[in-house]
Amino acid sequence: MNNPAGSREVDQALRTRARDVMPNGMYGHLSVRRLPPEYPQFYDHGAGARVWDVDGNEYVDLMCGFGPNILGYRNSIVENAASVQRERGDTLSGPGECMVELAELFVSSVSHAHWAMFAKNGTDATSLCLSIARATTGRSAVVMDNGAYHGWAGWSNLSPVGVSPQERVNVFRYVYNDLPSVELAFQEAGPENVAAVFVSPFRHNAGSDQEMVTGEFARGLRELCDRFGAALVMDEVRAGFRLHHGGSWEPLGVEPDLSAWSKAIGNGYPIGATLGSKKFLDGAERIFATGSFWFQAVPMAAAIATIQTLQAENGIDAMVRAGNRLREGIDRQSKEYGVEVRQSGPVQIPNLSFAGDVEFERALAFCGAAARNGVILHPAHNWFLCAAHTDEDIDRALEATEDAFRTVRAKFGGT
Repeated sequence: MNNPAGSREVDQALRTRARDVMPNGMYGHLSVRRLPPEYPQFYDHGAGARVWDVDGNEYVDLMCGFGPNILGYRNSIVENAASVQRERGDTLSGPGECMVELAELFVSSVSHAHWAMFAKNGTDATSLCLSIARATTGRSAVVMDNGAYHGWAGWSNLSPVGVSPQERVNVFRYVYNDLPSVELAFQEAGPENVAAVFVSPFRHNAGSDQEMVTGEFARGLRELCDRFGAALVMDEVRAGFRLHHGGSWEPLGVEPDLSAWSKAIGNGYPIGATLGSKKFLDGAERIFATGSFWFQAVPMAAAIATIQTLQAENGIDAMVRAGNRLREGIDRQSKEYGVEVRQSGPVQIPNLSFAGDVEFERALAFCGAAARNGVILHPAHNWFLCAAHTDEDIDRALEATEDAFRTVRAKFGGT
């Protein structure tokens, strides 16, 4: 592996050029302005579970493009399917045959799905869910976890900047895994006014430890929505097909009415999906929603190949195996260096935090050292495993995290 502590000349030059023509030199979570200086901003290419920055430095990537690359970068099966479709056409005057094939695949794979609609990203998918719920119920209010991110649209954006207060009038919040708080949100909204309750498969709010859902909470949400006639909406954008080959709550025996998907379903190709039950088909047929590139055929062909390959190769088992290896190694290192950490969430979507690290100083030092040693992590966001992570990749990552623990111990002492 090349030494990532080497040249940053090309990256720095691109940052300078970007600042002249782009807000903050970039924007959103793609900007490294809040991350340690060891991080690259711009990347050149990826393969498997590794990426190379524009200066040629190589990294084991434990962010996977913030989730989309579930089979690994440039997976040959996905790339071949995309290439074949690209030769036939991509953005045409209407969808290709693959749109129907992809809808059929979703309906056959996800138990609550009787129909599918396609768009480009997670915000598209969650906003479609809300519009369909409102069209079906004739109601306006939406209930969601306090601190959850369901996209950058006004109703779901966590930041108040650029958002009219009127866009939040019908938004009410609850505490994850706390049914009384959901009932209180219903009462605050007026039960007869709640169109939808949004929930994630597990609590994965940025900047906090992750929390697995309890069966009691999942079943309780389903019962509340049935009692008051609201749609239960599952946001699968981050977790979809990393926990289960169907809907994430299927093992719990709890099914949503609507669900939003994106990130991993196309292995990096831009596509989002909204799935729904028969009850919400009429609302889906009555709303108006479209986009210039929503019917692109290449991402749909890639999505078909991605989902089929995940199923055929049992990609979830591969991610769990790699994730367990990573978690067990970090646990050993934490104890060896006397640095207390919390590892939370499913091993294929792990999160690491440090005890008492309110300002993320330890996390920033840890992730900066890891980047300096050729591993891409994140100090305040969950990480992502993919099916391409090998034992060698994880062992290389653990070499970097061992140095990162030494760095934290030297700078902050034991905890």
